[in-house]
Amino acid sequence: MYDVIILGAGPSGLTAAMYAARGKLKTLVVIGPMVGGQIALTYQVDNYPGFPEGLTGPELSDRFKTHAEKFGAEFLDAEATRVDFTSTPYKIWVGEKLLEAKSIIVAMGMTHRKLGVPGEDHLFGRGVFVCATCDAILYEDKKVVVVGGGDSAVQEAIDLAKFASEVTIVHRRDELRACRCLTDKAMSEPKIKFLYSTVVDEIIGEKRVQQVRLRNLKTEATSVIDAEGVLLAIGWNPNTIMFKGYLDMNESGNLETFGVKTRKPGVYVAGDLMDMDYRQVVTSCGSGCAAALEAMHWLETQPVR
Repeated sequence: MYDVIILGAGPSGLTAAMYAARGKLKTLVVIGPMVGGQIALTYQVDNYPGFPEGLTGPELSDRFKTHAEKFGAEFLDAEATRVDFTSTPYKIWVGEKLLEAKSIIVAMGMTHRKLGVPGEDHLFGRGVFVCATCDAILYEDKKVVVVGGGDSAVQEAIDLAKFASEVTIVHRRDELRACRCLTDKAMSEPKIKFLYSTVVDEIIGEKRVQQVRLRNLKTEATSVIDAEGVLLAIGWNPNTIMFKGYLDMNESGNLETFGVKTRKPGVYVAGDLMDMDYRQVVTSCGSGCAAALEAMHWLETQPVR
């Protein structure tokens, strides 16, 4: 029996673990796919406070985990397979193993949608990336391709244009889906180019992205352009399917939250699942801290600890 089980070991989950364990809660982190989550796939982190020299995503993730372990947080290197939140203690299964906890922090994050083309997985974190705010500075004076045509894609392209020498938006439709204000801003930026009715067929490179193979959907003509970065802006899938029927969510699978709280007493959400606006390491850490504090305060009100 744990005071709190944290599902996910990204920045929010690891911060929650540190705060919960430091608060003398018996704390277990079910790691999931990897320690660090999405940040572990990031080649260089230059915007986390206190590390002006920068460090890699895996290095930062390991520091977070070590900090939580210092205060006694336990870690289980596995993935949760199902849950039951109908009554307390809340139940979580890892394979056939049953775990129970008085409170839960859901920090399983979101998974970026993939193109499903050769080179995408191999070069992720080595030129293929998903966040301009996080990584734009790494592409100063370089050519970058942005895949997508919605608000997020166009905003990412605008942000990248502050650093990159050239930004090419590749969109499978005949026109952008972004709002008019963003579209007008992008079109007025001389560094941004547009390729409509076009898809990425391959991302080329050995150690880093070097080129992108494109295909025109109307003519089927292919071409190869030079690029040192490919930003994927085609959407995100929340990792929430196992909570269906237990936590309120919309048709897209996004959880209904109130800050870090859910309607289920003692169940909290941290990280990208409750923050679809900023998605930064530092904001994820903040929500992890808040979720742990809320769990502590809630447990103090319960008749038996």
